[in-house]
Amino acid sequence: MKLGVFLVLFGQQSLEEALDTAKSAGIEAVELGTGGFPGTSHINAAAVVNDEAAVARIKNAVESRGLTISALSCHGNPLHPNKEIAQRDHNDFVATVQLAEKLGVDTVITFSGCPGESPNSQYPSWVTCPWPPDFLTVLEWQWNEVAIPYWKEQSAFCGKHGVKVAIESHPGFLVYNTETALRLRREAGDNIGVNFDPSHLFWQGMDPIECIKALGDAIFHVHAKDTKIDARNTALNGVLDVKPYADELNRSWIFRTVGYGHDDDFWKHFISTLRLVGYDGTISIEHEDSLMSVGEGFRKAANFLNGLILKEKAGEMWWA
Repeated sequence: MKLGVFLVLFGQQSLEEALDTAKSAGIEAVELGTGGFPGTSHINAAAVVNDEAAVARIKNAVESRGLTISALSCHGNPLHPNKEIAQRDHNDFVATVQLAEKLGVDTVITFSGCPGESPNSQYPSWVTCPWPPDFLTVLEWQWNEVAIPYWKEQSAFCGKHGVKVAIESHPGFLVYNTETALRLRREAGDNIGVNFDPSHLFWQGMDPIECIKALGDAIFHVHAKDTKIDARNTALNGVLDVKPYADELNRSWIFRTVGYGHDDDFWKHFISTLRLVGYDGTISIEHEDSLMSVGEGFRKAANFLNGLILKEKAGEMWWA
């Protein structure tokens, strides 16, 4: 396995400066943002995809530092009921897939998206329970009339370009857990898989280790991000928490740097279980820890994970 970083973490730096920062911390692979929510601070896929000189400069910037590109990321909502937003995110996705092919990158990361409750909606509508019965009617329409047709088409498009799509399971979108990830893969094609991020699973009450085992070869890419559950706030209010992320004291959970939500034993088993199901790709650090600066969080995550990956490479496995 390789240690990587989601390079948008250093969006205030130029691409070259960000690559140098990553390299200095022992990073081997970078995940590059190309549009959508990750933004275009380093690469705007739509702007460079037809510029051969720009594509060559990106490749040289990465390869000259002894790094590789693990994935291109354009997390967005191409199913958004607002047609302009949906088209914008779809365009970013298409350009990212085309750019990935030119860069020799085989994985593009995004979200599944979430439609509204009907063709007349203005905002996405995420269904979380089966009652009142209207909710199931909405959910059936979202999957069968919007999501599956869209992703079948995109799966075929990606196949023509030699690219796999790693959908990040995330609350608020149709794919948010193991069964929804596997459903989309089953319905739309097996070049659609998962960007496995345990942080979104922890607070929903899932066991990431068991999720890895269930997903198996559907895991195309992995994020390293932790979550800390506040026992008291969760006991009072549950985990469906809409308070701002900056209200750490009162939230039921917050995102943390790896090792600050779950201990060494979990992360040892996490890496070992990925190996057990055949994953030998990149573990990409993502930083959303509001209690640490970017620099502190990144350094601590890199040091922590570098130690575990080196032990894993040496054959010191912690069988799960």
